Amino acid sequence: MAKHWADFQYEIYLNAVPRLPTDLTRLEELTEQRLGPGPVGYVAGSAGNGSTARANRAALDRRRIVPRMLRDVHERDLSVEVLGRALPAPLALAPVGVLSIMHPDAEPAAARAAAAQGVPYILSSASSTPIEQVAEAMGDAERWFQLYWAKDREVTRSFLNRAKATGYSVLVVTLDTPILAWRPRDLDQAYLPFLHGVGTANHFSDPAFRAGLAKPVHEDPNAAVMHFVGMFADPSKTWPDLAFLREHWDGPIVLKGILHPDDARLAADAGMDGVVVSNHGGRQVAGSVAAADALPGVVEAVGDRLTVLFDSGVRTGDDIFKALALGARAVLLGRPYAYGLGLDGQAGVEHVIRSLLAEFDLTLALSGHATPATVGRADLIENPV
Repeated sequence: MAKHWADFQYEIYLNAVPRLPTDLTRLEELTEQRLGPGPVGYVAGSAGNGSTARANRAALDRRRIVPRMLRDVHERDLSVEVLGRALPAPLALAPVGVLSIMHPDAEPAAARAAAAQGVPYILSSASSTPIEQVAEAMGDAERWFQLYWAKDREVTRSFLNRAKATGYSVLVVTLDTPILAWRPRDLDQAYLPFLHGVGTANHFSDPAFRAGLAKPVHEDPNAAVMHFVGMFADPSKTWPDLAFLREHWDGPIVLKGILHPDDARLAADAGMDGVVVSNHGGRQVAGSVAAADALPGVVEAVGDRLTVLFDSGVRTGDDIFKALALGARAVLLGRPYAYGLGLDGQAGVEHVIRSLLAEFDLTLALSGHATPATVGRADLIENPV
């Protein structure tokens, strides 16, 4: 029996005023009021003057849904198959690093929330909790591992082995962050958690990483941090390097950060299984193309060869509908669940997931669809700017 996500609204009406707003676009402002400027700026901030983050929203807002009437939408099933996995809805929680800056329960709280709702949780390489502890928090729930591709091959190999050994089924390789962008909100606070050993849990607990240190992490934490900074990402990587990942990971591999159709074709040619059309939520290239504007071209190029996922700018249930109409198989949600975590821990993340999917369920029904499979380009028009 398919889950009726929309029933969440009656649960609210019949029980009590929710602890957090049901309009998820309000969460950022609430978080700004309650958390310190460093952590909030790190999550909410963008590259440059924020133009790419604004463009992401504008590209979704510019597309408008055209509802259809008198279609039987009484029984709805939001479930989808993504990368061979049966999901209850076309949604996964995107990798967001350093979640301990938002809430002391950090990644395990977000992971438990995802597990409770049946939604995949994608753990960031830059988490503040080791791979194994997050896996333990999730039981046998669906979990994927996001890789920031280190310069040190042995550390990369070790990360992949650890993730595989603890039940992570899909590898998500972020390509758009070989170096950190110019991020004024972080710069103006001189706030970079990694330099204080926060967000380094996977590295500091890794045998291959520790083998490169003269002293144990606790004896010389500064040296450990500098070793981390020196290897965290590698701007010299090119397409042929993907063969190393394919060799050491036997499950699906998805490349995150693809915006150009030719890059999507190269991903398919390299034997990858999927791509995430993403500009890192506007955090990397100021002035970049909006992710939703790049999505149709990527789908046209490789939609018959690869699983195309989408993130960057998703805030509402209708955003999910629009991304599916533009050809995505599912979406990844980032900042809103980080805000939910910061405001109310695991319960806050569950509230965000349930609100988003209830709104998507209702948008689907009210637009004339009983399943995501029937949503397509004909369901949208594009308003002029």
